[in-house]
Amino acid sequence: MKLEPLGDRVVVKVSEPEEKMVGGIIIPDTVKEKPVMGEVVAIGTDDEVKENLKEGDNVIYAKYGGTEVTIDGQDLIILSYGDVLAKLG
Repeated sequence: MKLEPLGDRVVVKVSEPEEKMVGGIIIPDTVKEKPVMGEVVAIGTDDEVKENLKEGDNVIYAKYGGTEVTIDGQDLIILSYGDVLAKLG
């Protein structure tokens, strides 16, 4: 399935944070923080978005921004361009 965002939307593949155990304590998934980094997999039609981002860019996005979806077993988030906070170089 191909996902094509509209307007100023950006589709990001969610990067799972590394598992770290300190002192043998296991933290349940419900308490862990949501990931805030990912890889851009699709860009909308807005010219400003296309000028600043491209597919394959790694970005940091707002923690509670966007809409989470799972397509073909892959966790994705559809964000407004304003929810993208930074691009990692």
